Amino acid sequence: MSEIVLGAAIVILAGLVTALSKSLRVVREYQRIVLFRLGRASGVKGPGLTLVNPITDRISWVDLREQFFEIPHQTAITKDNASISIDFIMFYKVFDPVMSIVQVSNFSGAALNIAATTLRSVVGDMSLDDVLSKREDMNAALRVRLDEVTERWGVKVTNVEVREINPPPGVLEAMTRQMSAERTRRAVVTESEGQKQAAITVAEGQKQAVVLQAEAQKQSVILAAEGERTAALSKAQGLASALDTISASAQSADQATMLLQYLDALKQLANSPSTKIILPLELTGLISGVKEFADKVYGATAKSNQTIDTSSTAGKATKDI
Repeated sequence: MSEIVLGAAIVILAGLVTALSKSLRVVREYQRIVLFRLGRASGVKGPGLTLVNPITDRISWVDLREQFFEIPHQTAITKDNASISIDFIMFYKVFDPVMSIVQVSNFSGAALNIAATTLRSVVGDMSLDDVLSKREDMNAALRVRLDEVTERWGVKVTNVEVREINPPPGVLEAMTRQMSAERTRRAVVTESEGQKQAAITVAEGQKQAVVLQAEAQKQSVILAAEGERTAALSKAQGLASALDTISASAQSADQATMLLQYLDALKQLANSPSTKIILPLELTGLISGVKEFADKVYGATAKSNQTIDTSSTAGKATKDI
């Protein structure tokens, strides 16, 4: 009897443990539980420890983190009838867990189909050049249109990024030729601009050289004129000083000095190799002046000799005494 009671107790304990394990749920911060009680949605549970009745309740897990969904290559026709292949990535986030479970059964399949149809609609309203050059506009249009559809599912489309655009081979070849021609044009324009800038730089350099040369010549002329003026002033000052010296010397010179200078001038004129006849203007005055000068010279010499004789006689007399 005791064994039967023990076995029953073990069975009951095991059932309680199993029921408790199925009743308790640990919900993480980024998760939510949509609770269905007897088939009716009764709310959202979490985060934290949540108690669920395993007999009457059923649960569905919902991830609230932002997720992405890759849309494979889709063929679309542009407004100008060009067939292109495009793939893109859609980023979405659940903002209403109940609607994300109740309103759509297979979100991945629904998102794939709605994304493909929306892509064809957006590309059909754009030309090929706009599709290739205005990718940001196409991303914004896709995001707005997809968000309008997924909003009723409790899902918010946060961003759409077109990843790859493959135009037809013919269009791709034409684009390659166009890019090559554009690069050639840019190279020619750049080379022309370089030549233009080089010519401007050379012209500016030549202009500066001419200006500097003219300025140097101007300074040279000014300095030369200043030097000539200074030289002429110095020469004039020297001549004036010489004239002052000559005038001072002439005022202090006697008649004999002037006579000697006159005779010296006549001598220099006579030494000239050319044939000439010199007639002094005052010949009588010249001769009288020479005579007076000679008298003075010889008179001074005679007096000197007489003084010397007197001194010698006096010396002899003193010696005899």
